[in-house]
Amino acid sequence: MLKTWLQHPLTRGLDIDDPQTTNLRRQIITEKPFLRQLYQEWYASIATALPPPPGAVLELGSGAGFLSETLPDLIASDILACPHIDAVLDGHALPVGASSLRAIVMTDVFHHLAQPRRFLAEAARCVRPGGAIVLVEPWVTPWSRLIYTRLHHEPFNPDTTGWEFPPSGPLSGANIALPWIIFHRDRDRLRAEFPEWRIDAITPTMPLCYLLSGGVSLRSLMPGWSFGLWRWAEGVLKPWMDDVAMFARIVLIRVDP
Repeated sequence: MLKTWLQHPLTRGLDIDDPQTTNLRRQIITEKPFLRQLYQEWYASIATALPPPPGAVLELGSGAGFLSETLPDLIASDILACPHIDAVLDGHALPVGASSLRAIVMTDVFHHLAQPRRFLAEAARCVRPGGAIVLVEPWVTPWSRLIYTRLHHEPFNPDTTGWEFPPSGPLSGANIALPWIIFHRDRDRLRAEFPEWRIDAITPTMPLCYLLSGGVSLRSLMPGWSFGLWRWAEGVLKPWMDDVAMFARIVLIRVDP
């Protein structure tokens, strides 16, 4: 009942795999001041982690976001045809040349990749040595387990032994725990299977602000003017972030194996 009461009225009854839902989510992010500031901070953190040129920066899952406002030369793509993107493509099969990219970036998208091994292999082909993958993704902690299990609409399965999950729709298929599984729990397996990728940094963050923003599916619980105050409060929690974070920025560097 709590989840139903909190649901954003614009998202009720929508098919998550309908491109119109992606367009509507962009509207929601833009019109919720607290959530928009959160995304702006995420985008700034992505920008600071990018390697220098040469090479283009490709974003996957751009449809609902506005990273291009921070990175004007960004190639914005999505798996669904929608406004404000430059290309429609699938992260499992990238239509770009070998070593042509300096980075692939995404926000809240990696956990929708049903075959992450295919993506990592494709990214290793397309990103030049010294380039990067930069992700902002959900993260698994004792606190986030509680929230993602009870209040989030997407599947959350941190105990699965595999990386893949059954494909369904392009957006409805997911495992929120996938980034934590691959880049933390199975870090040694990642190193063995993909020596081209070195984990450069994992920064757990935001135990409260995304929850208070309501994300793109729930109502905002706080006004936009309070965002800075809540980020200050989260700073106080920094020593315990491994126990309370809900998200993490993950930076992978392309190396010669």
